[in-house]
Amino acid sequence: MAESRPQVALFVTCLVDLFRPSIGFAAVKLLEEAGCRVAVPAAQTCCGQPAYNSGDRADARAIARQVIETFEGHDHVVAPSGSCAGMLRVHYPALFADDPAWKPRAEALAARTHELVSFLVDVMKLKKVAARWNASAAYHDSCSGLRELGVRTQPRALLSSVAGLSVKDLGVPEACCGFGGTFCVKYGEISDKIAADKLKDVADTGAGMLLAGDLGCLLHLAGKAKRDGMNLAVRHVAEVLAGDDRTPPIGEGR
Repeated sequence: MAESRPQVALFVTCLVDLFRPSIGFAAVKLLEEAGCRVAVPAAQTCCGQPAYNSGDRADARAIARQVIETFEGHDHVVAPSGSCAGMLRVHYPALFADDPAWKPRAEALAARTHELVSFLVDVMKLKKVAARWNASAAYHDSCSGLRELGVRTQPRALLSSVAGLSVKDLGVPEACCGFGGTFCVKYGEISDKIAADKLKDVADTGAGMLLAGDLGCLLHLAGKAKRDGMNLAVRHVAEVLAGDDRTPPIGEGR
């Protein structure tokens, strides 16, 4: 009998690989439990977004070609990051708009690329998870996932199925966290103020945990919360959906 389960290639992302591998393991668990066969191509690298956002189109195209070649042959490509998924899905086709050899390959990859939670809900039709988490959490909508991929209702839908978890709405849910990749380096004072406003919004909900789908945002906000002495557990949404309560919150020791 032919294998009927979709084959998914996990795009791990640089930040997950280097700073928070638990997110990758949580993603694999969620995908497998949803009925997918999961592959993690060893040749994968950065998506090229830092070069792209800095105006270095030549290096961005070189990186994109390698990513396209690495992820061909899979039914779907899934990333636990709206930012990286948005790069593959939205910006790769634009990078090769004038290249007849690579444009169709970039478009084919874009059509098969998804952010993790939106893939689980929209493609795999997952309605609930088996996790339990006794906490009150606020959810931050990361800019790329929200604006480029339409990721908004999907994480909230699955989080509502987590036993014991209460999700609070932020006052300004669509506001940026201030990370923005190199933005937080170039414009540190502005970035810090935006992060402070976001964390005040979180504090006003009374939630003790902050969740999001992009590790860049989470690292940025966890660092700011830690520096300001704020008692806030910061986690990736995939970790909570997978029930990974063994890994400490971002920025906390074991």
